[in-house]
Order: sequence, then C-alpha cells, then structure tokens
Amino acid sequence: MASNLKTWVEIDKKAALFNVKTIRSVLKKKTKIYAVVKSNAYGHGLREFSLIVNSKVDGFCVDSVYEGETLRSIGIKKPILVLGPTLSKTELKLASENDLEITVSTFESLKQILGIKQIPDFQIKVDTGMHRQGFFVKDLKRVLGFIKKNKLSDNLKGVYTHFASAKDVSYPNYTNNQAEEFKYAKKLFEKAGFKNVLFHTSATGGAILYPQTHFDMVRIGIGLYGYWPSKESETQHSLVNKRELTLTPVLSFKAKVSEVKKLKKGDFVGYDLTEKIQKDTNVAIVPIGYWHGLSRVFSHRGYVLVKGKKCRIIGRISMDLITIKCGSVNVKSGDVVSIIDKDKNKVLRATDLAEIVGTISYEIITTINPLIKRVVV
Repeated sequence: MASNLKTWVEIDKKAALFNVKTIRSVLKKKTKIYAVVKSNAYGHGLREFSLIVNSKVDGFCVDSVYEGETLRSIGIKKPILVLGPTLSKTELKLASENDLEITVSTFESLKQILGIKQIPDFQIKVDTGMHRQGFFVKDLKRVLGFIKKNKLSDNLKGVYTHFASAKDVSYPNYTNNQAEEFKYAKKLFEKAGFKNVLFHTSATGGAILYPQTHFDMVRIGIGLYGYWPSKESETQHSLVNKRELTLTPVLSFKAKVSEVKKLKKGDFVGYDLTEKIQKDTNVAIVPIGYWHGLSRVFSHRGYVLVKGKKCRIIGRISMDLITIKCGSVNVKSGDVVSIIDKDKNKVLRATDLAEIVGTISYEIITTINPLIKRVVV
C-alpha cells in the first residue's frame, strides 16, 4: 500500500481496536469511553484513527472546534467534547452549528456564550489541583447561580476535572485528594438538580490505576494508541493486580532508503562537519528529517531499524534527510527503514526514542508532521 511513498505512517487497525477492548475490560460496566483524538489523534491521523474506533467508543474529545468540525465532516455523529478553550464568537458559532460541547472554565467564557444566538452546549471544568483550566470549587455556587439565572441548564452536558499526577505512582495522595474534591463538586451540581449530566475525571492513568474515579466516563488518549502514560504506571498495575495489561502500539513510522554509498576513513558527514568517519563504511541516505518529525536532537545518538538491525544516525539530521551507518547490514536502495516499528525480532517504540533524549512518548508521536500520509493497515 505504501509502494509509491518514500516516507509514511502506518496505522494498525487491529491494534487500535484491541486497545479499546483492553481499556474497556478494566472499566465499570456503565462507564463510557471518549476517545481523545486531539493533536491529530496523537499523530495517528485525526480522520483515519477516529473512523477506526468510532463504532467502539461512546464519544470523542478534541482540542479545538476545528478538529470537531473535521470529525463531523467525515460522518461522525457521536458526542464531541472540545477540551481546549473556545475564545471567539466564530468558534462558538461553529461549535453550535456542529453540535459540539465546549469546555467552559472561566466566568468570562460563561458570559461570552450569552452573546451567541444559538448557545452551544458546554461542560464545566473544575480545577481540583492541576491549576491549569477550571473553576475553583469555591466558585461553583456562583457558577450554578449564573447557569440558572441565565437559563443555561439545558445546555450543561457535563462536569469534569483533570488529574495532575495519576500516572505518577509516587503521589497517590494527590490524586485521591483531587478525586475527593471532585466528589464534593459533583454533589453541589447534583443538589442543584444536575443529576443526568456526565461527571468525569480520568484519562488513561486514572482509568487504569484508580477505578474509584471512573464515574460516568473516562477520556482515553495515550492508552488507545498503545502506550502507558509512564513506565511506573505499568509496573504499578502489574504489582497491584498480579497480571499484566497489554497495550499494543498502533503507529509505525517508515521511510525507504534513497541511496547507499561507501565513505572512507576521514570523510565528514552532514552539515557543519560534526561527524568524522573512523573507518571505511557504507552509509545510507533516508528521506526523513526534522520536518517530518524526527527531531534534530537525535543527531549522532538516535538509531533506526533496517532488516531487523540497528543502524545509527550519523551527522546532523537535516530538514528532509538523514544519514545512517549501515555497518554489517547489507542495505540497498528501496529498503524499508523503521523509525518507529516492530521490525523482525527488534522493537523500536516511541518510548525507546523518548528515553534516548529524555522526553515522553506523547511528544515523539504528536510531533510527526500531519502532512505525511497515514496508511491504515
């Protein structure tokens, strides 16, 4: 399917559906799953990935009304929650026209929606300790008063918060305290008559490690794409539950060798003469660079897989090209190079790349250029 492409991303449909099923297996029976597909579905392709999981999830979370509009344009009819701020009248109008639920987290945004002829549905975000978006719990009585006074009750579809450290097992008390704070907020809304709205707190880490926080719905991002939020969260789950929970990476990132050449001892490779060849060797040129999402920080230290063998990136990563050292691997033009993949007996995951440069898998996969073709396999 990728025979005519020089650089591409593969999306494994079976792996994606397996991950939905796996997450579903740890949830309470009535808990809904909303797929978090913001940031181009974590680099997997907003359209492609969303269509794969559409029949197996209960709704979607996006960052902007424009992402929500895209989902509507490809025929997705399930509820869509916009997690990011919706700041302009144009965006509010788009939200209303596309039946999107926006996040309201300030009194300013509450007042702003009153200026729209067709008021969009919304969810209230509560700040229980993340200290990012959200109303403080102490302000919720005012929020409820505003909603009732301005006849917005029918537009309120949910109340939620976000955990600051559910994936970090070093701070269970912080997560538990946030959950207790949210339970108090939930009671306030229920007392005011809002018993049929969605209450939710957990992303992947909370959903797996804190079953008491499932509430009505969980927002699953990284887990659907086959990764744990952290190594520690995976270890903690295995220790507590005496069993492993398997998640399968969905994304592979590949390119084809464009040429192979023999370099002599003393030759320099790439921009700024940063790498000198120590002995005669074959190198391969691969059409992928920092434009594609392979960060320049991998220069000299990253590696790729060719025929199941590791080949180190040498010299500086260019905008559209890298050079790899072939060593004993018999590499030829047209051979497939795996940047992220399972290749023969070797595995090169986003977490492996993240460890090399001290970042997280989220950053590795979300920075893959959205213009690169996503191929569903």
